[in-house]
Parts: sequence; C-alpha cells; structure tokens
Amino acid sequence: MEHTLIYIVLVVVGLAMGSFAGATVWRLRAIQLKQEKKAGEKINAKEYEKLLPLTKSSVTTDRSRCLHCGHTLKWYDLIPLVSWLSTGGKCRYCKEFIGWFEPAVELGTALLFVVSYAFWPEPLSVTHEAITFGVWLVACVMLVILFVYDLRWYLLPNYVIFPLIGVATAVALISVFTVPDSIGMLVSLAFSVTILSGLYFLLWLVSKGTWIGFGDVKLGLALALLLAQWQLAFLALFAANIIGCLIVLPGMLSGKLTRKTHVPFGPLLIAGGIIAMLWGHTVINWYFMAFI
Repeated sequence: MEHTLIYIVLVVVGLAMGSFAGATVWRLRAIQLKQEKKAGEKINAKEYEKLLPLTKSSVTTDRSRCLHCGHTLKWYDLIPLVSWLSTGGKCRYCKEFIGWFEPAVELGTALLFVVSYAFWPEPLSVTHEAITFGVWLVACVMLVILFVYDLRWYLLPNYVIFPLIGVATAVALISVFTVPDSIGMLVSLAFSVTILSGLYFLLWLVSKGTWIGFGDVKLGLALALLLAQWQLAFLALFAANIIGCLIVLPGMLSGKLTRKTHVPFGPLLIAGGIIAMLWGHTVINWYFMAFI
C-alpha cells in the first residue's frame, strides 16, 4: 500500500514537472531566437513570430500561452495531461491542434520518476540515499529539458546546464561525505570527470568544435558528478555510444543519414547516464560474474 501511494505521488509530481519542463523548453527557445536576432544572425522568422509572446518576460515569470493564437492559458488549461485529453489535444480557444510534444514530455518525465524509484540501486530507508534520490529527481527534470532541447535544436542551453552542474555537485558531495573511504571516492570522482568530461573536452579541442559542441563537455561534467564513480561513468559513455550506433548505423545503411548528418550527442549521453545511474551496478556485477 505504501509503495502504491508513492508511485501515485511520483506520477502526479512527474506529470507536473514534465509540464514545467515542456513549457521551459519553449521559453528557452524563444530566448535563444531573441538573442540570435539581436546578434544579427539569420533566424526562422515564422518560428520567431510564433514564439514572440514568450520573449517579453522571463523563464520564471512568463504566463503560459497557446503557441498558435497567443491566448494566455487559464489554470484549467494547464492541468498536466488531463487538459490535453479534455480538448482532444486542441487549444480551447483557437481549436488548433497543440501537438504531441507536451503530453509526451509529461508522460516521459512521470515515467522517469517512477522508473527511478523502482530501480534505485540503494535502500531509500537510509537518510542520505533518500536525499540523493530527491536531488536526482530534480536533476531528472533538467535532463529532460536538455534531452528535448538538444534533440530539436542541437543545443544544450547554459540556463539549464549550469544549474544541473550545481545539483550534480550536491550529489557528488553527499557521496564523498557518506562513504567510509572519502579519499577513494574523491579519486573515483576525479576519474569519472576525466572519462565523461575530459574526453569530450579533448575531442572538442582537437576538432575545434566540429565533432562535438562544448555543451557536451559541460553535460559530461554534470553526469560525471551525478554518477561519482568512474565505473559508472565508463558505463554511461559505453551505453551512449552503443545507443548511438543502434540509431545511426541503420540510418546510414538505409540512406536516411550520411557522414555529414548532424546527430545530437546530448540525448545519447543523457540516456547512457540514466542507464548507468539506475542499472549500472547490476550490469557491472553481471559482467564480472560472466567474464571474470
């Protein structure tokens, strides 16, 4: 009964945080377009006009609006998933189809919350693990925003990356101060940063930013701090590349992708980080039992 209640709470909170994440993605895009226009860069005029109302206030204070008619949405238009279902996915005012983006982000975030609880690797009855889990859920919301944003526009905004690094630092500090061997954990943390951030920094440096963006370097740092252990960092890197191969190779064989096709690595790295966080120890233990 207790677990059922927790799952219900996680679904409700996850849907709400997913709604926040989806709205934040559009607001960040509006800010980006405004900055690019101010800098004299070429932008999509139609997209800018569509998101123009969102550029008139900040990410934290702006009221949600319909992206088609610009109507300020009421509270009953913003109930996660329920509002979308109640109108058949259409705006209540202009009747234009809203799209699948919002419910997908909401459901995805709720699913991530539930899966995180179901597969959390340590007992949550321990105080510091419960705290770590809570901070992880906060990080998950930021990871969802970055995942979607990089997937759509090939960019990892500093507005989210820097707070994520701060949250990840808190997780790393909890790890360092709650283990018997703090020095060993610090060494492992240093190797974790080297694997997930240092490697990408080297690739960015050598390629002068043509292979990967500097945002991937910062995202690697955040994930390295979240995972803390070098074994998990290595697994996250390995998983990200495997997922990338599973996506890219079929696309290249079918001709849909070429060597010049830009593939955002942020979502792959985030997926790898989540896998390592939730199932990393299980995978590593299985590997040692099976092959060593």
